[in-house]
Amino acid sequence: MKDTYKTLAGESTGEFKDSGSKFIAYATPVYSEQEAKDYIFSIKKMHPKARHHCYAYRLGLDQNNYRANDDGEPSGTAGRPILGQIDRMELTNTIVVVVRYFGGVLLGTSGLINAYRESTADALAKAEIIEKCVEDIYCLKYDYGLMGEVLNVVKKAGLEIVRQYFGDNGVLEIAIRQSQVDAMLTKIKAEIAGVSLEEAEGMEEIEGVKIQYVRTR
Repeated sequence: MKDTYKTLAGESTGEFKDSGSKFIAYATPVYSEQEAKDYIFSIKKMHPKARHHCYAYRLGLDQNNYRANDDGEPSGTAGRPILGQIDRMELTNTIVVVVRYFGGVLLGTSGLINAYRESTADALAKAEIIEKCVEDIYCLKYDYGLMGEVLNVVKKAGLEIVRQYFGDNGVLEIAIRQSQVDAMLTKIKAEIAGVSLEEAEGMEEIEGVKIQYVRTR
C-alpha cells in the first residue's frame, strides 16, 4: 500500500481579476477537518468585507475525504473548480480558500469557474510542493523512572517527537512511518523491556510503559 503523498510545504497565495472582481486564493497544508475549519475561519476574519469565501480541501489518501463549498456562488462554480486544481496537482492534506471582492459585474457561470480555477492555480503554482510519508502517531505513557530509557530508545530509532508533556506519568507522542509501524513498535518494546525481537512480537504490554495509537497524519 502506498504510504507517501504530495502536499504543500507551507502557505501560498494567488490572485485573479476579472471585470472589477478580485479573487484572492490562500493555500496551505492541513491534516484534519478541524484544522481546515480553523483556517477557513482565519481567512474570513482576515477578509470580513469579501462577498464570498469559497473553499475546497482534501485529506488523507481516502478519495472520499474532501469538501467543496461555493459559499453563495452558483452551485458548482467555486468549490469544485478549486478542488479540481488540488486534484490536478495530485495533492492531499491541502486546503484552498478563495475570497471574492465583487466588482459590480456578473461574470456568469463560465466566468466564475474560470476565476476560481485560475486564482487557485496561481496559488498552487507559487507553492512549494513536497512528498511526505503517511505517519501514525503513537502515545508512550511511561513511569518517570524509565524516562531516560524511553527517550534514548526513541532518539536511537530516529523518530520524531510530536509532543512531550508531564503529569502523573511522562508522555511522548511519536511519529512512525505507517509502513514501518509493526517493526518499529516491536523494536521499541524489545529495547525497553530488554528482550529479543522475537519475544517482543508477542508482548501486549511493557511494565511501566503503555503504548497507544493516537491518529494518522
